[in-house]
Amino acid sequence: MASRRASYDSPTVGFVSLGCPKALVDSEQILSRLQAEGYRIVPSYDAAELVVINTCGFIDSAIEESLDAIGEALEQNGRVIVTGCLGARAEQVWEAYPELLAVTGPHAYTEVMDAVHRHLPAPHDPFTSLLPSQGIKLTPRHYAYLKIAEGCNHRCTFCIIPQLRGDLVSYPIGEVMRQAETLVQAGVRELLVISQDTSAYGVDAKYRTGFWKCRPLKTHLTALAGALGELGVWIRLHYVYPYPHVDELIPLMAEGKILPYLDVPLQHASPRLLKAMKRPANSGDTLERIRRWREICPDLALRSTFIVGFPGETEADFEQLLVFLEEAQLDRVGCFTYSPVEGATANQLPNPVPEEVRQERMERLMELQADISATRLRRKIGQTVEVLVDAIEDGQVIARSSADAPEIDGLVYIADDEELVVGEFAQVKVIETDEHDLYAVRVT
Repeated sequence: MASRRASYDSPTVGFVSLGCPKALVDSEQILSRLQAEGYRIVPSYDAAELVVINTCGFIDSAIEESLDAIGEALEQNGRVIVTGCLGARAEQVWEAYPELLAVTGPHAYTEVMDAVHRHLPAPHDPFTSLLPSQGIKLTPRHYAYLKIAEGCNHRCTFCIIPQLRGDLVSYPIGEVMRQAETLVQAGVRELLVISQDTSAYGVDAKYRTGFWKCRPLKTHLTALAGALGELGVWIRLHYVYPYPHVDELIPLMAEGKILPYLDVPLQHASPRLLKAMKRPANSGDTLERIRRWREICPDLALRSTFIVGFPGETEADFEQLLVFLEEAQLDRVGCFTYSPVEGATANQLPNPVPEEVRQERMERLMELQADISATRLRRKIGQTVEVLVDAIEDGQVIARSSADAPEIDGLVYIADDEELVVGEFAQVKVIETDEHDLYAVRVT
């Protein structure tokens, strides 16, 4: 393939990032290394000398999206390196696209850079590094994902993440805190803490003591949350598996040190199905804990995700889930129909649920949750809440409250106010609500 640049220009790389926030952080790491070495990231296939695609391979639809993206890049550019979760299935990728330059698995930063170096050598001795201290970010300037671990020790029967990303490996707490500080110094106002199982942070390291600012800190989620809460920005916790020590986080939320928000992936409420999924199997205990959490922190917003149509799910199992939702009164809920991902052990379970039944159950669940969400949001009318401004589009100010994570939860729409700025906090009064969003005016 003919070179697309003059000899004095930086080599150019196109980049496609797919998948979850954990994959997004991987993309940011690769992009940071590319730019640190003098590569120039370009937005089109035509301008790129090669393309790197960070893929997702979690469910069938994500695999199809990744394969389609690879095919498009090959057609439009011809020189493509594949990384990410689908790359863990290298044989499948090579079989579909034997003309690829290289295929690597997830969080394989060194392998990706080695492949780039082989096919597009870095410029010699660049005079100036264009890399900002916080690295390359794919999120807006005012919020960022902070990944604290790789992999997962669970063996949920519907999931293949451990096959793709391996067992849990926690990042040293000192490194996590230094990264968080760097992001805040660069203007980030909200840190979204992520990993595959955030509650398990430090288990693999036996909660060893690390250091931040010459101060000992245990490699444990409670200690990490407390330290992050000292940085003066919003701290939002995602993928918090409901271990007993999660209870220790709620007082930090009540004290305003971290956001009163928990993303807890419960998946179902039927003990029989939870056992088949290899998840905690006592929804009664979960309900009691939710009650205690809300007693300690009344402003707590709870998000969860559920799977309907899991093999063997009966109508009685599903009704049990609906009853749980009525009692739990969760603020935000996502729902997925069971997807028979290749390699998941749940695929071997008897009594698969027909697709039309899966879809019908998902619709019923989301209809119920829409009523619950609308009712809970209506209670906020007349309240003053703090928001973080995300965008201003055609005079409309779009923000989020502490109950709203970017891209998955609701929004706060604020009446036109020329003084509001993207990336800044504001106090607003809620005047109207619907099933998902708040409508407000700024409090002067």
